[in-house]
Amino acid sequence: SEIWKTESLAVCYCFGFDGSGETFYISATGIKKVTISNPGGGNGKGGGGGCAAARRFSGRTLLLLLLVLAIVLPFVFVWFAFLVLESASDCMGLRLFGGGDTSLKISEELTRALVEETGQDGNGIGKKGSLESFDELVKEMTLKRRDIKAFASVTKKLLLQMERKVQSAKHHEFVYWHLASHGIPKSLHCLSLRLTEEYSVNAMARARLPPPESVSRLTDPSYHHVVILTDNVLAASVVISSTVQNAVDPDKFVFHVVTDKKTYTPMHAWFAMNSASSPVVEVKGLHQYDWPQEVNVRVKEMLEIHRMIWRRHYQNLKDSDYSFVEGTHEQSLQALNPSCLALLNHLRIYIPMLFPELNKIVLLDDDVVVQRDLSSLWETDLNGNVVGAVVDSWCGNNCCPGRKHKDYFNFSHPLISSNLRQDDCAWLSGMNVFDLKAWRQTNITEAYSSWLRLSVSSGLQLWQPGALPPTLLAFKGLTQSLDPSWHVAGLGSRSVKSPEEILKSAAVLHFSGPAKPWLEISNPVVRSLWYRYVNSSNLFVRKCKIMN
Repeated sequence: SEIWKTESLAVCYCFGFDGSGETFYISATGIKKVTISNPGGGNGKGGGGGCAAARRFSGRTLLLLLLVLAIVLPFVFVWFAFLVLESASDCMGLRLFGGGDTSLKISEELTRALVEETGQDGNGIGKKGSLESFDELVKEMTLKRRDIKAFASVTKKLLLQMERKVQSAKHHEFVYWHLASHGIPKSLHCLSLRLTEEYSVNAMARARLPPPESVSRLTDPSYHHVVILTDNVLAASVVISSTVQNAVDPDKFVFHVVTDKKTYTPMHAWFAMNSASSPVVEVKGLHQYDWPQEVNVRVKEMLEIHRMIWRRHYQNLKDSDYSFVEGTHEQSLQALNPSCLALLNHLRIYIPMLFPELNKIVLLDDDVVVQRDLSSLWETDLNGNVVGAVVDSWCGNNCCPGRKHKDYFNFSHPLISSNLRQDDCAWLSGMNVFDLKAWRQTNITEAYSSWLRLSVSSGLQLWQPGALPPTLLAFKGLTQSLDPSWHVAGLGSRSVKSPEEILKSAAVLHFSGPAKPWLEISNPVVRSLWYRYVNSSNLFVRKCKIMN
C-alpha cells in the first residue's frame, strides 16, 4: 500500500486481483490519506471497503453543491437584470448597488435646470407648436431624446401655460357670475305684468292705499314708520311680511313704499289685494311728488355725476381687460351693477324732503328679511346723531361687519386721506334709524352735493361708484353705533361667513352683494331664510312659478 497526502484532491486506486479490472476515483473533499492495499488483506475486504466509502462521500458533496447553486443562481440572474435594465435606460444608476450618488447628482441637475428656466421670461408659451398636454410632452421627450435641461424648460413652459388657463377660467367664471346678478328673473317679470293687468281690470287692485280710516296714521309720530325705496314687488312684500310676522304689536307699524312710475301700478295692486296681511301700507310713486324746481335740478345733477363716476370706472376695467389687483375683484365688479345708477338708491339723501311730516323712521332695503321685533329701534337714543347703524362686528375688533373705508375710497388723494382713516369700518346701510328732525337741522344733504362736485373737479378719482361713499363723507361724525345683532350683512356674497348661530339671532338679515335671494345664483344655504316669507298661496305667485 502507498499513501498520498493532498489538501484538495484524493485519489483512490483500486486493483482487483480477481480479474474485475481497476477503478479510479477522484474526490474534492480534501481527503488527506488514501490507503492502497491488497484485496487479500483483511480477508479480501480491505480494498473494496475503502472505495465504497469514497463513493458515498462524493455523492453527498455533489448534492450539496447543486443545492447551493440552485439558491445562488436566481440572485445572480436578478442582479444582472438590474444592471442591464438600469444601464439601458440611463436613469438613476445602480440604486441597489451604490447608485445613490448618481441619483443625487441628477436630482440636483434637474433642480438647477428648473431654477434657471424659472428665471427666464417663459418665451414660447402660447406660440404655434407649443405643447398642450402632458402626453405630448412625453412624446416630445421620447422622440427627440432631449437632455434634462430641455426637459425642465419644456415642463416649465407647459406648467405656466396650464396655470394661465386655470386662472383665466376662474377669472371669467367670476365675471360671468357677477353679470348673472344684473338680470331680472322671468318670474319677477311675470308677476309685475300680471299685477299690472289685474290693476286695469280689477277694482279691488285699484283700491285706495291706505284705507281712508287709516290715513291719519301716515303722519302720526306715535306709530313706527318704516320706509322702503324699491321697484321690486316681491322683495317689498317679503320685507313687510317678515316685519309684521315678527312684530309684537303689528298694528303699531306703518309702511311707506316709494317706487318709480313703472312699478307703481303692480306695487299698488299687490298691497291693495293683500291688505289683510299688512297693517297700514302707503304706496307712492316718484311721479306723485311735487318737488320744487331747485330740488329737481339738484337731483338731475346728482344722477349725472354718479353716471360719470360709473362710466370712468367701467372704462378703466375695460381698458385693463377686467384685470384686478389682488383682493379687489368683488368690489370692482359689484360697482358695475346697474343698481349703482338707480334713482331710488340715490334718493335716500333726500328722505327728509320725501317725508316732511315724519321725525323718526327706520329705512329698510328691499333685500333684507326681518327675524325679530323692531319696535325698540324707535326708542333708541341716538345721542344727538342723525343716523343709527351697525359699525362694529359680531366677530370682534379685528374685522368689520361690512367693508373698510379703503375698500370704497382712493386714499392716495389728499381730500380723502385728510378726512377718513382707511382702516376704519364703514357703517352698514340697509337697516338704519334716521332722526329726520335732527337731520333737518344739519347741512348733510348740501354736504353730499358738495362732495359730488369735488369728485368732478378731482377727476372722478375719489371713490368707487355707488351712493354709499359720498354718504359716508356727508354723515361723518353724525353716526350712532347700534348693537351688531341688529344687522348682519353679506348674505348676497358667494360664501356666507357668518356662523349659523349669528344668523339665527340677528334681527335683520341683509342679502347685500350680487346674489340676491330671488336669483338662481343665490346661496342655497341662506336662501330659505328669505323664501319662507314669500306668500306661496298667492295666485300670481303660483302662476309665475316664483317658488320654483
